[in-house]
Amino acid sequence: METTERKASNFIEEFVEEDLASGRFDHVRTRFPPEPNGYLHIGHVKALCIDFGIARKYGGQCNLRFDDTNPAKEDTVFVEGIQRDIEWLGFKWAELHFASDFFPRLYEIARDLIRKGLAYVDDQSPEEMRINRGTLTKPGVNSPWRDRSVEENLDLFERMKNGEFPDGSRVLRARIDMASPNVLMRDPTIYRIKRCHHHRTGDDWCIYPMYDFQHPIQDAIEGITHSLCSLEYEIHRPLYDWMVNNAGFEQPPRQIEFARLNITRTMLSKRFLRHMVENHLVAGWDDPRMPTLVGMRRRGYPVEAIHDFLARVGVAKADSVVDGALLEACVRDALGDTAPRGMAVLKPIPVTFTNWEEGKVDELEMENHPDHPEMGSRTLHFTKRAFIDADDFMLDPPKKFFRLAPGREVRLKGAYIIKCEDVKLDENGNVAELICSVDLDSRSGSAGADRKVKGTLHWLSDMDAVKAEARLYEPLVMDEEAAQETEAEDAEDIDDTAPKGFNVKMNPDSLVTLTGCLVEPAIAGCAAGDRFQFLRTGYFCKDPDSTPEMPVFNRIVPLKDSWAKANK
Repeated sequence: METTERKASNFIEEFVEEDLASGRFDHVRTRFPPEPNGYLHIGHVKALCIDFGIARKYGGQCNLRFDDTNPAKEDTVFVEGIQRDIEWLGFKWAELHFASDFFPRLYEIARDLIRKGLAYVDDQSPEEMRINRGTLTKPGVNSPWRDRSVEENLDLFERMKNGEFPDGSRVLRARIDMASPNVLMRDPTIYRIKRCHHHRTGDDWCIYPMYDFQHPIQDAIEGITHSLCSLEYEIHRPLYDWMVNNAGFEQPPRQIEFARLNITRTMLSKRFLRHMVENHLVAGWDDPRMPTLVGMRRRGYPVEAIHDFLARVGVAKADSVVDGALLEACVRDALGDTAPRGMAVLKPIPVTFTNWEEGKVDELEMENHPDHPEMGSRTLHFTKRAFIDADDFMLDPPKKFFRLAPGREVRLKGAYIIKCEDVKLDENGNVAELICSVDLDSRSGSAGADRKVKGTLHWLSDMDAVKAEARLYEPLVMDEEAAQETEAEDAEDIDDTAPKGFNVKMNPDSLVTLTGCLVEPAIAGCAAGDRFQFLRTGYFCKDPDSTPEMPVFNRIVPLKDSWAKANK
């Protein structure tokens, strides 16, 4: 394959080009191998982009493979959801595979290892195996069953497959080196007994291969050239190579590790995400606070922003933590040019204009986007009564408060300059209504519009105001250290229990629901998934929970760009 016209942009591409130049491989084939026990999150997308991106750059192919060897947590709904997520990101896989399709062949390869004296059936309990595996400073102890004959091991393994033994009573282990400094090489388990209904094979099998056996073998079966994985699998690489080489494959894949994605105050451990879903700490996998793609899509994140974010993060060899504000900045960049503008008052205060005639209506043309006249305009109405946001008024404002206050003037966006003449308070001393006058000569677009005031506010008239609900989101996690817990995601079949001692400090303000909001008719009547910039507030997306009587909007990101400000 010709490579002289290409230039490697990261260390993975350097390895790939080295392999092509040396003749180790004459093509490139990668794979994306999720376990269907949950939905993809933003951390998976980094691996996904690398897998598909490398294949595309070198004219190769990328397969989608579901490593479905742990039926207790796997489901067809996750298979279908993962495929939708990949398609939403714009990727197309060359071949679709399931580990379960290869169960018969994997079983026969395990039998071949037994015949070669490289695998044996162990009767030790899980606790005995754990103790005898040793520590980082102490070698392991050989199992008393390690020297069983090939014939006895073949017989026991077949009887394991036939369901003659209880769950957990026996395992098949690779026979490697119990004194290896790499603990993973100390006779790892490659098959276990687990009676559990499988979402594709039903009850055909009661033994299932372990990830460190199935994964490398299936890579080799599919003809994968480069097995790209996150950094926590670096220690697995000797075992990966051992499995492929001893299974008799002449051209083993090359495993290359890269740094996983870590984001501030963002939990990217699938075990923890699943725990939060199953314990109703969130509304589901598509909760807009979740870092899952279904959650981000529901919240309103554009796919272009996700690709931009991952391109900015890049590919590295060492783990680091990315500021979550960078992702928000990418979202703003994507929406700033595409999202139409609109009026929404999230915490309304009623305003009455003393010098505006009852029943008089002024039609005002509002641009849908200041930089894109082709996006058109819509009509709003100015009447005797309107609403402004409570955050835009103060009874006793500080010196640099350029919004509305008693005796002060502001301009209502696209309309008139108004002046606060009086304030009505309720019995608790809260602002109940503002009494204002209108400068009738200051209509936007008129000759009198040149008069300048320091503040411009968004607003809605009582004629245009439609009731709505707004949901404001912040990070789920308060504890930064807990958020960065790492795990070998695809190896969860080794330990599929819930995270022990889940004591992550959740953010009590991760969801704030505002039920008394007002939006303009064009926003209220939009379709679920449509996105807008609520002027001076943020970017919002209509949620599927909306009804004709009560539209619901998710805040995608606020307008304030903390990342850009911090990185000037």
